Amino acid sequence: MLRSSLKLLNRYPYVAGPSKFGTFPVLQPTFAITSYPQPRHVPSEIPRPEYVPGNFFTADWGEHEHVEIEEASAEGIPLGSQGETRVREVAGMARDVLREVGQIIRPGITTNDIDKAVHETIISKGAYPSPLGYSSFPRSCTTSVNNVIAHGIPDERSLLPEDIINVDLTLFYKGYHGDTSATFQLPAVDKQGRDLLEATKEALEIGIQTCRPGKRYKDIGQEIEDFAKRHGFSVNGQFSGHGIGNRFHRPPWIFHCRNDEQGVMKPGDCFTIEPCLVQGRNSRGQLWDDGWTMVTESGARSAQFEHQVLITEDGVNVMTRI
Repeated sequence: MLRSSLKLLNRYPYVAGPSKFGTFPVLQPTFAITSYPQPRHVPSEIPRPEYVPGNFFTADWGEHEHVEIEEASAEGIPLGSQGETRVREVAGMARDVLREVGQIIRPGITTNDIDKAVHETIISKGAYPSPLGYSSFPRSCTTSVNNVIAHGIPDERSLLPEDIINVDLTLFYKGYHGDTSATFQLPAVDKQGRDLLEATKEALEIGIQTCRPGKRYKDIGQEIEDFAKRHGFSVNGQFSGHGIGNRFHRPPWIFHCRNDEQGVMKPGDCFTIEPCLVQGRNSRGQLWDDGWTMVTESGARSAQFEHQVLITEDGVNVMTRI
């Protein structure tokens, strides 16, 4: 949960990247605190998810109504149903938004500019940006740069030519969520950074190839971790993929390293696979005081790619593949 009345000004001063991980800015918090600006406008005719507080768009920060996010049970989507049609539609919309937004990422653009583009593109489709108001999250997507593992909050920080940045976005449309993310490299990213991105893409594909009816959910994590270790990377275990459909987050939880999660895949299961690979052997993250931003303990870079998949009768369909 966000601390009330926060804005982190000049949030990302740089220190030199650790030489063994390459040349890049390591982001550090400074925590000059005022307040977050009001969330971006969403037309009233666009339905909100049930977790968005009724006064989210009007209250001062720290004064939002409390909305309990209920623990949901695992629930598949019946194949051939209206639910399948709708989840495929919204997943395709998420894919299209990410593709459009990826075209504007360049040196000099701010992460707030990226969030604005995500927000306006989603709204133009008559959909709602799922992160906006989720546990009072103040923006419409997350932007995680260099050593940020996940959940970076968009702000006025401008991208540099040496940066990598993950953009993670989710849409809510016709009662269902579509979720995807990708990590983009700016033009001066070094070879170690490029290698990290390529390995993370391949790790996601390995996880997807593991999926079919009867396979154990935990097999995904074993295959991804084995691959990452062979290539000198580690896998963060503090974040997981998740079931998704008419709920943003629900079981099954898809861990990307070795784990003891129970259950096997069956037709109609809909979930995300979204491994976070980290340079080096220490994958642990530490949380900033904003309550969201998770950075690597080592200062190494982290990358993430994500797809939303649906288990079919004879395999798996990647609904967010470009």
